[in-house]
Amino acid sequence: MKDAREARARDYMSSSLVTLDPGTDVLAAMRTLLDREISAAPVLDGHGSLVGILTQRDCLQVGLHGIYHQEPGGHVADYSSRPVETVSADDTLIDLIEKFRASPHRCFPVMDGTRVVGVLSRGDVLRAILELW
Repeated sequence: MKDAREARARDYMSSSLVTLDPGTDVLAAMRTLLDREISAAPVLDGHGSLVGILTQRDCLQVGLHGIYHQEPGGHVADYSSRPVETVSADDTLIDLIEKFRASPHRCFPVMDGTRVVGVLSRGDVLRAILELW
């Protein structure tokens, strides 16, 4: 058994990042989430700074808006969640478990300083637990 106290977010995060631009058409972004089978994507500005996150839950608002106002669509910036809860690449497994237990979110962007370096999901944490025990 590996030492669970040494496990960090960087060890289990997905570093194959799918990111979105705030100006992207939200319907195209929804297609990206579905095609890539991901529940959320960080939204980065032109400087690579994290400015939001677009989740499948946020996309449900797109549907409501379209139904009520007969105007489907808009930009990612119109629907993405802000401010964004994040985790550090150096957060321990216990920190991550506690954060997921206290939060309704299914994933968090992983930060190394001010740079997004990955995304960590509940499933990633569960895989870490099984791998370590």
